[in-house]
Amino acid sequence: MMDLRWTPAEDQFRAEARAWLEANAPREPLPHGDTFEGFPVNRAWERRLFEAGWAVVSWPREYGGREASLWEWLIFEEEYYRIGLPQRVAQNGIFLLAPSIFEFGTQEQRDEILPRMAGVDDIWCQGWSEPNAGSDLAGIRSTGVRDDAAGGWRLHGQKTWTTRGAFATKLFGLFRTDPAADRHRGLSYLLVDLDQDGVDVRPVDKLDGDAGFAEVFFDGAFAPDSAVLGGVDRGWDVAMATTGSERGLTLRSPGRFMAAAARLVDLHHRIGAPTHDEQGARDAVVEAWMDAEAYQLNTLQTVTRLAQGATMGPESSVNKVFWSEMDIRLNEAALRLLGSRAPLVEGAPDAVDHGAWMSSFMFALAGPIYAGTNEIQRNVIAERVLGLPRK
Repeated sequence: MMDLRWTPAEDQFRAEARAWLEANAPREPLPHGDTFEGFPVNRAWERRLFEAGWAVVSWPREYGGREASLWEWLIFEEEYYRIGLPQRVAQNGIFLLAPSIFEFGTQEQRDEILPRMAGVDDIWCQGWSEPNAGSDLAGIRSTGVRDDAAGGWRLHGQKTWTTRGAFATKLFGLFRTDPAADRHRGLSYLLVDLDQDGVDVRPVDKLDGDAGFAEVFFDGAFAPDSAVLGGVDRGWDVAMATTGSERGLTLRSPGRFMAAAARLVDLHHRIGAPTHDEQGARDAVVEAWMDAEAYQLNTLQTVTRLAQGATMGPESSVNKVFWSEMDIRLNEAALRLLGSRAPLVEGAPDAVDHGAWMSSFMFALAGPIYAGTNEIQRNVIAERVLGLPRK
């Protein structure tokens, strides 16, 4: 049974978070964090969050958190996005890697990595995709070759489509450490320092022109034994836990989509809809708002189950398909309202909201691809959720 009422303590947490954010949030919209100009500005803002104890509210206090519940984390996310704050440049670390560090990391790894991650001293990127191994993660070819004299692994190969790799200081990724093992076996999950010889990071522009991706080449770079997460040749289990975080709750909280739906409704109130498409555009706005509400309710149901001891399983793939396709529909609804002004980008004289909707739409198009393509997720849903046979 799901209780939709907030407790007095949760209401107090919301009031405290709202008060701090409203008093301390930047007065002007921050430049996009996936640009060389915007990244340091966003990083400085996130440092302020950390110093005030709001960067990682659900973490233990010794790592910069507030030991907030999952409910309180959702509340904070709602308040964060409600006032128009951007996605976090530290999100690959705090939302993807950190849960795996808590689950699989040694005490020494937690103590060393988590405070620096929360304080944006280190920025992490995810080194999984390769030129011939994207959604087929088990097909990676980058290797870790044992170096007994140095006490670690020499890395060789290439990672691609590495989100924020152009700005990151660290990379977490899978490397084949047992070349004789079959596909899912013989992989190790390594934590790699990018500021060393043998690493070449080459930025790759995204569709919207931002340098949010990178190719990362390894030619003898070193990862010590202390950089192995979860055990040598046992990286697949760790990676599956990370993908659960990526597709499940943490990467895309409902607060982000609720705020976007609210902005969409406000856009309709401000500019109306094109006369030739008035009813269709209005319907698209309503459907987008309903989708955001449905996503929030589903998330609350999931948190209820987790609070009762359940774990996130393959149903995280259902979650990922829904939010990624909802994001596209929501932005398409905005472009439908804008009509002939939809293609205008930032700097154009008649651009509405500084061209933010077109930029958001272009970013949303990547949603069905990253975190595992939706085609692969539908296979997971068919086999592991619905129990359908393999073809």
